[in-house]
Amino acid sequence: MLRHRLPVSVLACSTVLALSACTPERPAPVATNRGALPVMERVALAANACWFKSGDATFKPYRLAPELNSFSGRPRILAVPRNSPESRPMLVVQAEGTPARLDAFGPLMSGPDGERIKRDVMRWAGGDSAC
Repeated sequence: MLRHRLPVSVLACSTVLALSACTPERPAPVATNRGALPVMERVALAANACWFKSGDATFKPYRLAPELNSFSGRPRILAVPRNSPESRPMLVVQAEGTPARLDAFGPLMSGPDGERIKRDVMRWAGGDSAC
């Protein structure tokens, strides 16, 4: 009986190839788009669901006014008085650049819910949509 001796390196490579062929492919992790517009789209969707449509007492007197199609390169969302949407916004959340740099300002940010608003926006900007 004739035996073929393969060098250890060839045998090891063939074993690795055989095992890798049996291993199911893992999907590549989905990279969250970090540009200003995608970030603000995520924030707008979550803010609408969690702040405005949920009946959150802080946002009950306001309505969401998204301004995502900004020619200035700063997509933003506004919280404006419910019965006077043309009035001065009470909250502005905007983003700029890639990766997005977020900014939130207005009277609601200096109120008792300012820290919660900041935490929510940062969480949503990172891809978490939970309320």
